[in-house]
Amino acid sequence: MGHGGDVIRELTTDHRAVEEIFAQIEALPTGDRRRKNLADQATIELVRHSVAEEMYLYPAVRRLLADGDAVADRETDDHARAERTMKDLEDCPADEIRFGRLMGRLMRETREHVTDEEQNLFPRLRAAADAGELEELGDKVRTAKRTAPTRPHPSAPDTLPGNKLLAPGAGMIDRLRDALSGRGGTG
Repeated sequence: MGHGGDVIRELTTDHRAVEEIFAQIEALPTGDRRRKNLADQATIELVRHSVAEEMYLYPAVRRLLADGDAVADRETDDHARAERTMKDLEDCPADEIRFGRLMGRLMRETREHVTDEEQNLFPRLRAAADAGELEELGDKVRTAKRTAPTRPHPSAPDTLPGNKLLAPGAGMIDRLRDALSGRGGTG
């Protein structure tokens, strides 16, 4: 969940962790129940990551890049699409045909978003911000991920100030639900 380093390193490491979960899902046969547990793990990581980006990365993008508002809006729209897909996956068993379609859509949406961030946004951000600011953003993102929700909440606010106000409470409730249900565990 927290890897260390500046915000770009932190988020790139998150991307690799989610890709590893996707690879595990793809390696399992269609209908295998383990795919559902892995999908839950991917959702937990993606939701935490997205919330942290929306709380700290995208406000910095808006401030630091000349076209920052347009960039941040596009990235937030990507998150909203993926969050709706994750919500649809939430109660879908791995042996339903719909699960494979939804998982494929989530992987595609996530991979496109990651490619865009890593090839376009991150290099621009590194050029626009100083090292200290990137380190500070990394610390803030790590802190946000610790209290962020672990389940998709498509109707929750994804911009300031609503997201900073509601995310910790939703995160606490989600983590309690996860603990009681065993969701996201390795079993």
